[in-house]
Amino acid sequence: MRFVDFDYHRPDLESIQAKFEELLRAFEKASAIEQIALIRSIKELRAAFSTQQSLCYIRHSSNTKDEFYEKENAFFDEVSPQFEALVNSFNKLLVDSPHKAAIQAEFGDQFIVRTEVGLRAFDPETVEQLGEENQLASSYTKVKARAELIFQGKKYNLSSIHPLMIDVDRSVRKGAWEANWNFYADHGKELGELYDQLVKKRTAIARQMGHENFIALGYDRMSRTDYGPKEVAHFRAQVKKHIVPLATALFEQQQERLDLDQLFHYDEGISFLDGNPAPKGSPEDIVAAANTLYAEMSPETDRFFKMMNEKGLMDLVARDGKATGGYCTFLHAYNVPFIFSNFNGTSGDIDVLTHELGHAFQMYESRIQPVMEYILPTYEACEIHSMSMEFFAHPWMDGFFGEDADRYRRNHLETAIKYLPYIVAVDEFQHRVYEQPELTPDQRNGVWKELEAAYLPHRNYAGNEFLESGGFWIKQSHIFQMPFYYIDYALAQVCAFQFWQRDLSNHSAAWEDYLKLCKAGGSQSFLKLVELANLKSPFAPGAIENLSLELRNYLSKETSPS
Repeated sequence: MRFVDFDYHRPDLESIQAKFEELLRAFEKASAIEQIALIRSIKELRAAFSTQQSLCYIRHSSNTKDEFYEKENAFFDEVSPQFEALVNSFNKLLVDSPHKAAIQAEFGDQFIVRTEVGLRAFDPETVEQLGEENQLASSYTKVKARAELIFQGKKYNLSSIHPLMIDVDRSVRKGAWEANWNFYADHGKELGELYDQLVKKRTAIARQMGHENFIALGYDRMSRTDYGPKEVAHFRAQVKKHIVPLATALFEQQQERLDLDQLFHYDEGISFLDGNPAPKGSPEDIVAAANTLYAEMSPETDRFFKMMNEKGLMDLVARDGKATGGYCTFLHAYNVPFIFSNFNGTSGDIDVLTHELGHAFQMYESRIQPVMEYILPTYEACEIHSMSMEFFAHPWMDGFFGEDADRYRRNHLETAIKYLPYIVAVDEFQHRVYEQPELTPDQRNGVWKELEAAYLPHRNYAGNEFLESGGFWIKQSHIFQMPFYYIDYALAQVCAFQFWQRDLSNHSAAWEDYLKLCKAGGSQSFLKLVELANLKSPFAPGAIENLSLELRNYLSKETSPS
């Protein structure tokens, strides 16, 4: 069955609730063997609801102007917390089960650990407020999806204008960036107040659950079990000390390469005087090159990518009304992933394609895991799969970029390094905001300005009033929609750099460990998965310092393409 034929119907919450409660009553009285069987039955019920929610989300984000799916998306915003309350009731019975030892023996310790943290992350008394939080987050998506930018007499959205933002002609890219930032400036008050409502709503939910602020609840929502804010703060400090100087040096080299007196913010996205490497050919040509890549990479990736193509599980090209960005989700009832992106003719098309296919490949490899919690690990582990896949794909870049493949590989590596300080700045921003939820929107902009000076000292906004006032953060959707998610990219990038280094010296061993990591899914915690894959923890003493030295050494040996 192809994706277009996947059936969507609005779940009947009343009948689902009745069935769920029937299973819960049976669970309370069941033997160990019966409880294990009921866990699988409840998984099926959860999978059915989750699949309909994912189908709705995919079709809504594919066309935000579709009134039917806009209404269905609003329905899920409202009822998903009610469904989560049912799952929460099951989780309580599970952790209090007299047969917990037998359940752990069947499904592993991590199942109980994830269940316990899930209980900490949800309070049925806050269901109504959670629905309101969902609606606020969805409002941010709608504002961005409906953006209409007029530049040089033509209409663009936030995705389709991107090629002009890295145009070889400096005046063109400056104008395109101004059109982009004029949209955010025009909506700055609206989005700043929307975020203010989100911060206050999340803080109120956290305080109702007994927390001082949202931070602890935010970490529980991310299912983090083997590290906390203290370890993350230390990680940020190490990035500031060891990666920021390296990134700053790379920006200085970029300025010299572009023969500029000053590197302004609208220059940062272009790496070469004659333009960035761009994929050759049409979207169909890109998919054909990806087919060759995954056919040759391994038997597992060959089977996987053919399945994605045959079932139509990729929506790749930007169009009017389509939500911005890229993502991967899993359709549990069909046991398949789905990827979403916005091709716009830039190298970012290949970045996003290989990134999201890394997520999808992991989900596909772990689809036979016995419980839903194991299909996906926690997010920072998920990002290891995606970011590492970007590097594993390097040897096949000739198929996408032709003679520009070496320039792409070098630029991809440098961009990953330069991106780390921004990621940790976003994370510290969120910690500061939720530590002080009473801050006004203007004061939050002031916090961002302070963090930019620390983590992005090279940045020059060329007098742009909106950006000079600290408005850059407002474009980052994770801040609105998935609080505390963003640091996961930095933690995973440190691990992905290790896979990249190992792949250069011993591809077979590196791929074997990567495949083992993918198959493990969420059956272990982040740090245990890192250990399983024979990687060094990002939190280990000296890890970031050693990484920065190794990256400097590699970059100094390799001649940068001009």
